[in-house]
Amino acid sequence: MPDLSFRVEQAEAVPFAASPMLAFKLHVENANPEEAIHTVALRIQIQIEVTRRQYRTEDQEQLLDLFGDHDRWSRTLRPMLWTHASVVIPPFTGVAVVDLQVPCTFDFNIAATKYFHALSDGEVPLLLMFSGSTFYADRNGSLQVTPISWDKETRFRLPVKIWSEMMDFYYPNSAWLCLRRDVFERLLEYKVRNGIPTWEETFESVIPLPKEEVAR
Repeated sequence: MPDLSFRVEQAEAVPFAASPMLAFKLHVENANPEEAIHTVALRIQIQIEVTRRQYRTEDQEQLLDLFGDHDRWSRTLRPMLWTHASVVIPPFTGVAVVDLQVPCTFDFNIAATKYFHALSDGEVPLLLMFSGSTFYADRNGSLQVTPISWDKETRFRLPVKIWSEMMDFYYPNSAWLCLRRDVFERLLEYKVRNGIPTWEETFESVIPLPKEEVAR
């Protein structure tokens, strides 16, 4: 019976995809290197283990919206669900390396986006938890199926630089913000009424400039 183990070798941005996407190089190894695996239907839950890294003062300020004041972090810092993903692994014997592609969003209503954006450097500690089914041939050549054990997991530290450079590539000097429709309608009415040509200028007209820019 197959006994699979998993680890992530590296991660990189997928260039020129329809939307931002990371590809994790997933190393899959069977305990019995001679056993033929027909296919693996793999499901993955990815969590951000926010307590497994240090945060500088500027990071703490950027994370205020997520976790509150730093003196509350002992209560508010908890593992955060990032996303779910899946991949079908083709036939292999012994070891396989596949691309686990994970779509990413730049929507700042999503907690994971806020977290990634708040970090200026370092790594994001991830926990990948696996489930699914393995299809294989028994000694008689009959096709069998067995579930992947619930305790299969691996950790990976994703460099913040990879995520930041990916978003800069797909959204250069831009950010996405989803607004409630009635708020959008009020902004649109304000923009049109005042003859403001762009959305950037609309927001600049209602948000005061930072003190250092006013001083100039």
